[in-house]
Amino acid sequence: MFPIRDTQPSYSRPIVTTIIILVNVAVFLHEITLDEYSRNYLIAHYGLVPRHFHFSAILTSMFLHGGWMHIIGNMWFLWIFGDNVEDVMGHTKYLVFYLLCGTIAGLTQTLLSAGSRVPMVGASGAIAGVMGAYLIKFPHSRIVTLVFIFFFITTIEVPAVLMLLYWFFIQLVSGVETAGYAHLSQGGTAFFAHVGGFVAGMILVGVMGTRQKYARRQDLNW
Repeated sequence: MFPIRDTQPSYSRPIVTTIIILVNVAVFLHEITLDEYSRNYLIAHYGLVPRHFHFSAILTSMFLHGGWMHIIGNMWFLWIFGDNVEDVMGHTKYLVFYLLCGTIAGLTQTLLSAGSRVPMVGASGAIAGVMGAYLIKFPHSRIVTLVFIFFFITTIEVPAVLMLLYWFFIQLVSGVETAGYAHLSQGGTAFFAHVGGFVAGMILVGVMGTRQKYARRQDLNW
């Protein structure tokens, strides 16, 4: 299954979400212009390496990606879920929320794989936080999803709560399965960053709250 769009309307322009996507794309385009040595140095220096932890690397690692599919997948999920979360939180609060989720995601992965020498890069931890917030605020929304059935391709609407909880479950199980290999110097997916970011998003969206315009819309719909 691959999500195409959601059915939840947004009442404001996703300015911050768009800027985050553009910055990520710009950094990635810079990455692919580098030769292999320079690119590896960039990732090793600015990626988050648990064994050689630097707090600043949490921020810089959020804007680096390991390949075309990595950045396309991350930015696509951010575009689908980010506009609605930004709409209810407001632009400034949403930016702080996004960076906090990414930070907590990075710290979670670092704590649970402290001996790893593999640089962790990607925005997926922060985006997982956005998905967690979406689950809390729009559980009844539906996600238009592309489905492959043998040789046929079709779309179905999947309840957001089912898709997001299923995604979270897969990340959690995968993280537990790969926990024993965290010390090895090999690449992979930072599943615990996804788990940490998702849980952080669910909590922070309640703690930070939503803007008054959203509250008024809820009152009117009620």
